[in-house]
Amino acid sequence: MADEHEEESVWPVQDQIAAYLRDGILNGDFPPGEKLPSSRELHGMFGAAAQTIRNAITILEKEGLAYTRRGAGVYARQHRQRTMEPASYKNPPGDGGKYQWIAAAEQKGLSAKSELLSVGEVVPPVAIQEAFSLSMGEVALLRRQVLYLDDQPCELVEVYIPLDLAQGTPIMENQKIRGGVGRVLTEAGLPPLRCVDKVAARWPTPEQASALRMPTKLPVLRQFRVTYSVDDKPIQAEIMAKAGHLYELRYDF
Repeated sequence: MADEHEEESVWPVQDQIAAYLRDGILNGDFPPGEKLPSSRELHGMFGAAAQTIRNAITILEKEGLAYTRRGAGVYARQHRQRTMEPASYKNPPGDGGKYQWIAAAEQKGLSAKSELLSVGEVVPPVAIQEAFSLSMGEVALLRRQVLYLDDQPCELVEVYIPLDLAQGTPIMENQKIRGGVGRVLTEAGLPPLRCVDKVAARWPTPEQASALRMPTKLPVLRQFRVTYSVDDKPIQAEIMAKAGHLYELRYDF
């Protein structure tokens, strides 16, 4: 197997080993409390030196996926990856109460919260300009926040709103909005009727890695969503960077 890995991958061997073990833990092939393959077995599979294998285990320990029992080996830890259903969280709370994702987390025994980082007018990325049909240099409103599960930052959210829809509303204010931006737009006669999501795995930007406290060199799930209202008018666009070791997305068709 060592030759196979060398031919197919340009990754450092320690990253290959970490990826193999990580996939097994997240897929349930190595259940919580089960001993992971030994150094001898991993050497046979990857042809790796003892220190390289140890480096791979250290990566998994930093990610909270494995732990070492001195003299007994390395074991899989109960992982913290949560399943999110984006289609279930489109609409704002009807009574201006809790967001659906917060209520869903609490039903699972988790604590969930958001922290507003900033609110301001910016020239948005090209993808946002195209979604809103903005001309070059035209600004939109940006609201940035971090979402937490059990005090662990799990998602950096950037919400862009066309300036003509935000002006004169609480959306412009540098404070949290009860019921969120969606409630304000809905009350203005612009309810969310259709969402288009594009999801890709990418290496995090330095800002994303810092905000999410990424423990190792892991990708993030980048979810780009445009929300449309009456007459298919785009009313907001979001760039959501989700920590790859904490999230998976579920879609039912």
